[in-house]
Amino acid sequence: MAKPEQTDAKTNPTPAQETLRQLWEEHVQYEFSTRNTDDTLATMVEDAYVNHIPVLTGGVGKDELQEFYSKRFIPQMPPDTEMTPVSRTIGEDQLVDEMVFKFTHSIRMDWMLPGVAPTGKRVEIPLVAIVRFREGKLAHEHIYWDQASVLVQIGLIEADKLPVAGVESSRKVLNPALPANALMSRLIEASNISSTVNR
Repeated sequence: MAKPEQTDAKTNPTPAQETLRQLWEEHVQYEFSTRNTDDTLATMVEDAYVNHIPVLTGGVGKDELQEFYSKRFIPQMPPDTEMTPVSRTIGEDQLVDEMVFKFTHSIRMDWMLPGVAPTGKRVEIPLVAIVRFREGKLAHEHIYWDQASVLVQIGLIEADKLPVAGVESSRKVLNPALPANALMSRLIEASNISSTVNR
């Protein structure tokens, strides 16, 4: 993973902040590079929990996390998964990573798309990880992403019928100069068409 932009107030991290950064990057390496459940769990406290907020997947405590990481997360990570860092904020006992998460939905992904068969579609979404630390290890992860954007990109919902966006969300995160307010413009256009038809 490339180095994200530091967004905390200090340009030089304290030794404690550097320790949190190293712990998090080690944890992510075990999840995505070496793909080792035991090493991943070794970076976490005994009562750690993971909550993928949009779909309520994860687990509480090492037993549930062992089951989750070994059966639902690590083996169900598409081989072409990429993470593009956007920003990172590090506090005294918490780290927030903003990234763009990219993959091809080529395998079953119950941790993100429970019960949805692989579609073969490419997905790019903004994702935020809020990670709390305790006793030199990860205590919890709150992971947020826009599930509507995922569903648009794999073809399960139609963006032109709902106030949702697909890949445009991640592209706007990476390039803030891209146009804003497209959904509102679409609504105004639809209203104008509707009023013309009803005359």
